[in-house]
Amino acid sequence: MTLVTTTEYKHILLDEHQVPFINGTSMKVVELVTSVQAYGSSPEELHFQYPHLNMSQIHSALAYYWEHKAEIDEDMKRRFEYSEKLRLEAGESPLSKRLRKFFIGKGEAFRQINLW
Repeated sequence: MTLVTTTEYKHILLDEHQVPFINGTSMKVVELVTSVQAYGSSPEELHFQYPHLNMSQIHSALAYYWEHKAEIDEDMKRRFEYSEKLRLEAGESPLSKRLRKFFIGKGEAFRQINLW
């Protein structure tokens, strides 16, 4: 059984690791905030992107973020650094290598027809 903690925000709960998520969903507040930061999404755009969330849930998550900005920003930084570490450890994929080789060979042809 997973332990959850309530917060003063109507739609926000904390999981057993104290990670805030939107009640009734599996979406973490940090995931919603990432969309705002990456794409500049408004609450209405977030509702369009995540139709399973209602506007009250979205505004509650954003309010929670602004009240806990430093710790959520630190969590996002930690997540990015971890994913970057994994990407570097994995190296370039075979598909990426083949595509790079293909496009390098075709580069002049693409430039001549203004596709590059």
